[in-house]
Parts: sequence; structure tokens; C-alpha cells
Amino acid sequence: MNSNELSKLTRLAAKIRYGAIKSIQEAGQGHIGGSLSIADTLAVLYGKQMHINPQEPHWSNRDWLVLSKGHAGPALYSALAASGFISDSVLATLNQGGTILPSHPDRNKTPGVDATTGSLGQGTSQAAGIATGLKQKHLSSYVYLIVGDGELNEGQCWEAFQYIASNKLNNCIVFIDNNKKQLDGWTDDIIRQFSIADKMRAFGFSTVTVDGRDIKQIDAAIDYLKTIEDSAVCIVLDTIKGAGVKLFEDMEDNHSVKFGNEKINKETDEALMNLEQIFEGEKNV
Repeated sequence: MNSNELSKLTRLAAKIRYGAIKSIQEAGQGHIGGSLSIADTLAVLYGKQMHINPQEPHWSNRDWLVLSKGHAGPALYSALAASGFISDSVLATLNQGGTILPSHPDRNKTPGVDATTGSLGQGTSQAAGIATGLKQKHLSSYVYLIVGDGELNEGQCWEAFQYIASNKLNNCIVFIDNNKKQLDGWTDDIIRQFSIADKMRAFGFSTVTVDGRDIKQIDAAIDYLKTIEDSAVCIVLDTIKGAGVKLFEDMEDNHSVKFGNEKINKETDEALMNLEQIFEGEKNV
């Protein structure tokens, strides 16, 4: 990846963060932490790796994205807006009556959303089915499946992973957002994760671990896994909840954030201004 590509994707990640935070702030509350932890991955996917056509969202040769951790919908919507599937102005309607942007993704409402998700674990099975169908149709498209580390408490994930590995669905790239927190606290305090990468390897996945906030590492890992022909593939993203915005990184309870506190609103506005300067190219990063 050259410096121009890195700069473009860094600005895109800032724009995705900006749109996600702004829409949640407008709604009054929402899932900030897990939206921000996947912003860099979404920037790499929508800005470089995915074959998509915003003018034809259901293009048969497109790549697919399944956000199994559907509570991070605000980040996905922001990426879709940045990519031209929806207008930026629509982001302000997040989770309001009549919106096309419900709190969790709905493929029947939002252009560019490939899978309805929110009930944790179910996106893994959807991705497995989509990848199987693409193989059967001899299409070269990829499915990008994003799963949360807390979501791995759902047994359905492991059933789907076993199927994906058993059928060597190398066209389904699994991303595990290891941000180490979930709704009720630290993941290891609720159900110990052990080594996620080792578990995925034991299931038959060619697995790499990257810094989930490093755009170059994420991109290189995707390129590498696309060369694997004889096994399922997985990227474990070493991230933190609220990544990229110190205000939300430092919050203890940052799975969902409620706005209304004057201090939080003021610091959020400052964070938004900083992100805007980055994606507008006014600030070097």
C-alpha cells in the first residue's frame, strides 16, 4: 500500500467514525464502542478491497458484507454513506420512526445492506450460506463476515465456523473484532476467551492476527488470505472498544453511550471536529 492509498483510507476511517458518532449523538444514545472498533476494517473493505456498485446495490457480481455484530450498524451505515449507497443526510435519522436506518441492519430497508442482523450469532450462518451459494454459482465474489468477540459466546458461531472450515469456504473471510468488551463488561470476566486465534486454527482456519487499528496490516492480511486456496480463512482484529476517539476509548461503560450529559456532549463535539479535520485533509495523521 502506497502513501496515497494509506492517506485516503485513513481519511475514510475518520469519516466513518464521524458519521457513526454524529448519528448516535443525534439519536440520543447508541452503540458507540463496537462501531468505532471496526471503523478501520470498514475503511479498508469499502475503500479498497470490496467490489461493489452503489448504483446497483444488488449487482450479482458484488462482494458481500455480513455484519453479524449488528449493533455496530451505525458504523456500517456511515461506510455506506461514504461509499455513495445512501446520502450523508440520512445518517441523522438513525433509529427514528420511518427511517431506513434501524438500530440494527435490515437488508429490506437500507441500500447496500446484504444481511439482516442483530440477533448475535445468526450472521455467521447467513455468511456461510451466502459463501456456499457463490461457490455453487462459480462466482468469484467474497463474503466479508464481521463477528464480535463477545458474540463468540453464541454456540451458533462455532457451528457455522465448523461448516465454513469443513467446506473450505475460502471465499468467506471472517473478521473477529477482539475489542475485549461486551454489553456486561470485559469478555474474559464473563466467559474467558482463551486464544481466539488458536481456537480458529483448531477449527481449520488459516488465521492471522493484526492490529485492528492499523490499516496497512488489515489490508495486507486480506491480500494474503486471498491467496489461500485449501482452507477457510480468518483475521483476528486486536482492537479496543471506542477505538480512534480517546473520549470513548477511556469510558468504562462504552458498549452503548447515552448523550445528554453536557460534558460528554462538549467532548463529543470536540472529537467530531478533530475527525472532520482529518477526513477533510486539514489535519495530518
